[in-house]
Amino acid sequence: MRTTFSAQRVMDVPPDAVYRCIADYEHHHRPEGFLPPTFSDMRVIEGGVGAGTVVSWAMDLGGRRETTTATITEPDPGHILVETSPTVVTTFTVEPSGGGALVRFDTVIDEPGLRGVMTRLFAPRLLRPVYDDELQRLEAYARGLATSPSSTSQA
Repeated sequence: MRTTFSAQRVMDVPPDAVYRCIADYEHHHRPEGFLPPTFSDMRVIEGGVGAGTVVSWAMDLGGRRETTTATITEPDPGHILVETSPTVVTTFTVEPSGGGALVRFDTVIDEPGLRGVMTRLFAPRLLRPVYDDELQRLEAYARGLATSPSSTSQA
């Protein structure tokens, strides 16, 4: 059973700064960067930035801890990044919007049977606050990097 969920935010940050944060799992796209406390145990298995990166993390949601391993692709580098795991695909899209960026997260969860039914019933309610928090943290984090003189060395 497929469940889809989306969240978006217009950010007052240049799109390239936001995308650099999303694509860099080594320095930024991690709990020590902009990810909310729901995420933990982040590990870069291969790569670290953009396409070809393989990462794993744990996510505590609804009283359950789930460990995920995902492969990263970039169908449109600088604009679209995709995390693909066996049951979840999340697409991060960054587009110019006014003087800033429109950032959108689209997640498709595909789980069979009862687990799929439960996911469809509860995932949107559980994911909404996590995604809203992550988008808010991403904006603040990317803004800090965009204005930091040393941002080009790690971004």
